[in-house]
Amino acid sequence: MDRAALRLSLVNVDIDPLANRTDRALAVIRRSILTGRLSPGQQLVEEEIAETLGMSKTPVREALKALVGSGLVSLTRYKGAIVRELDAESASAIYDLRLLLEPEAVRRAVAKYTDVSAAAQALDRALAAGEAGDTAEMSLANRDFHRSLYLHCGNELLVDTLDGLKDQAALISVSGWRASGGWRVEAQEHRDILAAAESGSAIAAASALHNHISGFIERVIPHLGHAEPAESDSAAG
Repeated sequence: MDRAALRLSLVNVDIDPLANRTDRALAVIRRSILTGRLSPGQQLVEEEIAETLGMSKTPVREALKALVGSGLVSLTRYKGAIVRELDAESASAIYDLRLLLEPEAVRRAVAKYTDVSAAAQALDRALAAGEAGDTAEMSLANRDFHRSLYLHCGNELLVDTLDGLKDQAALISVSGWRASGGWRVEAQEHRDILAAAESGSAIAAASALHNHISGFIERVIPHLGHAEPAESDSAAG
C-alpha cells in the first residue's frame, strides 16, 4: 500500500465536513484510484488504509465494499481487496453497453428536457480541472457531464444502469488516458455534444455522443495494459 499516495489524495479531496468516516474513506480511495496513484492490481489492506487515514478498520471495510459494488475494487482469494484490473475484453464489454444505451438515453432526455445548464457547468469544471492538471476532478466532472445529459430520459432503470457503469468507465479511462488523444480532444467532443443538446436536436446530440464513445473505444481499448500512468494532458472518457 502506497501510504504517501493516500495522504496526498486526502489533502486534495474536498470532503463534506458532515461526511461520516465511511464516506471519507470512500472519497479518498476512489480519488487515489482515479488519479492512478493506486494502480490496477495494487493490494488494498484495511489496516494500513485505516492507519493512514486515522480511523478504525470498520469504515474502511465498508468503503471497500462500496467500491467492489461500483467496480473499482476486486476481491481476490490470496490478496484480498485490490484495485480492479481491466483487460481489453472486459473494457470492451463495458463500453459496448454504454454505446448501446447512453446515446438513446440522451436522445430521449434532450427530446423532452432542453435545460442543459448542469451539463454546461460540469463541462466548465472539467475544463478548469484539465488546465490545472487535476485528472481526478476532471474525471468526476466528466461523469457529471454525461449523467446530466441522460438523467431526464424518463426511464429510471436505464439511468441506474448507466450510473452503475460510471466508475468502471472511469477506471478504463485512467488505464488508457495516454492513448486517448489528450483531454483537449475529449473537451472538444463534449462541446459538440453540448451544442447539439442546447439546440434541442435530440438526434444530433445522440449522434455526437455515439461518435464520442466510439472514438474513445477505437483510441483506448486496444491499448489497455500498455498505457503509461495518467498525466495532466489526459482524457477522461
